[in-house]
Amino acid sequence: MSRQFDRSIDRDPALSWRVLAVLNLYRLLVPLVLLGLYSLGGARGIGVRSPQLFVAAAVFYLLFGLGSVIFVRRRLANAAVQTVLQATIDMMVLTVLLHASGGVASGLGILFLLPVGGLAFLLSPRTAFFLAAVAAIAILADTIWQHLGGNSDTTSYATAGFLGVVLFTIAAAASFAAGRMRESEDLVRQKDLDLANLAELSQYIVQHLRESLLVVDAADRIRLINESAAEILGDNHAIPGALVGEVSPRLLYSLSTWRQRELDENSPSSFVAADGARLIQPHFAPLGAAPGPTLIFLEDTSLMAERVQQGKLAALGRLSASIAHEIRNPVGAMSHAGQLLAESPNIGPEERRLTDIISNNSERVSTIIDNVMQLSRREATNPTRLALGDWLENFLDEFCETMQVRETQIGIHEAATDLEVRFDPSHLLQVVWNLCDNALKYGEARDGISFEINLGRLNPSNRPYLEVTDRGPGIEPEAVDRIFEPFFTGRKGGTGLGLFIARELCQLNRAILLYEPRSGDGSVFRIVFSDPQRWEE
Repeated sequence: MSRQFDRSIDRDPALSWRVLAVLNLYRLLVPLVLLGLYSLGGARGIGVRSPQLFVAAAVFYLLFGLGSVIFVRRRLANAAVQTVLQATIDMMVLTVLLHASGGVASGLGILFLLPVGGLAFLLSPRTAFFLAAVAAIAILADTIWQHLGGNSDTTSYATAGFLGVVLFTIAAAASFAAGRMRESEDLVRQKDLDLANLAELSQYIVQHLRESLLVVDAADRIRLINESAAEILGDNHAIPGALVGEVSPRLLYSLSTWRQRELDENSPSSFVAADGARLIQPHFAPLGAAPGPTLIFLEDTSLMAERVQQGKLAALGRLSASIAHEIRNPVGAMSHAGQLLAESPNIGPEERRLTDIISNNSERVSTIIDNVMQLSRREATNPTRLALGDWLENFLDEFCETMQVRETQIGIHEAATDLEVRFDPSHLLQVVWNLCDNALKYGEARDGISFEINLGRLNPSNRPYLEVTDRGPGIEPEAVDRIFEPFFTGRKGGTGLGLFIARELCQLNRAILLYEPRSGDGSVFRIVFSDPQRWEE
């Protein structure tokens, strides 16, 4: 029977301790009430058969109740042991109290109901019926003893039998209720476990998705964010509970703009990631009725753009292959004519400077043709470690001499010194030349400065960058997403290949070319070089 106790009680120890605590209150109240009624003489039959035995049993029951309270509170023994002990003492003491009061005629037989029902709630059905049988047999045995001693009549048997039936009924009801409660608790516990597992699975899926996503509530606080999105917005700040405006003001602006539009309209414009090396396009989806949470997908447009460019590069390769020969012939003729003119003894210094310009630019055009061919075939580059500051000085000398620009017209700002990058020198020359040429053509001189070149490192990625900024009219918002497409131009006289080739050359060198509107007016074109810590030998 001890094993049955253990199996039944150990299924829900917390419930067992609560029931045992309630029964202890019963053990404290019953002897106090009985002793009070006995001392006042207000209840007929209580303790009349054997007063001394009645008082001793009541005092013992009270002391046992106090001891059980201590045992239950301090868990001095496990619940199964205390249940067996309490059941045994209850049956013995209540039988003695019943006998000392003259049997079932005293009405004290009802004291068995609560202990039997409460303990049956903790026990298996078989053990509960055994406990009810013990109580019924104890009541019946005392009734026979009282009848043989001439202290009761035959009607006491009917009362004892009725109490026995009631005890079995209570035991059955308590066992049934306990079983249903345990089933319900097991079901709830299983549901909680399933929900916890589902929540953990959902969290795992969200955190390991390649797509970057976060959930923002109506108060613009981040409620959920995965690792990919946190990396885009900034690992140190993009955490649950943070305000979107503090993490990324541009994202908050896009979110606010989207909320003011119809939900079926296109998402707002893109923004630059926290590392400054990626262009991110946000997409929004409402979760529930507005105003409510919003699901935000952050798309790295550089990945998609690279896929789209593959098809365009194939067409560009075929085009460049067909026209390269036609371009090289006239360029070669001009270069040869310039060389012959430079060898003439009748030209002066001014004409010789012009022939040098012809020769230098002929070589530059040939280099551009080679770069376009290399770009279309995706040939390997020849990256070289360059001291960016020294390289820029040499570049400015050549650019100013060729474009007839004074170096004082170009503002230089170096936020960091000793910057070293890994880039193909001819590619870098072509990219920066294109950016500076555009800034010179379309920018507006202010305070004697036509455009500016800035050097520095990005936070928190620490990647070096070079940016060309101007104060021109800037790029129209609807054209921002297309300026790096081949053959797209928003200006008259342009071919639409300059920025496209510049970005492709940057990608060949594991760098990226980004555009941002300049605060106030103008444009910012930023070259973010590859991470120096990840250079490959």
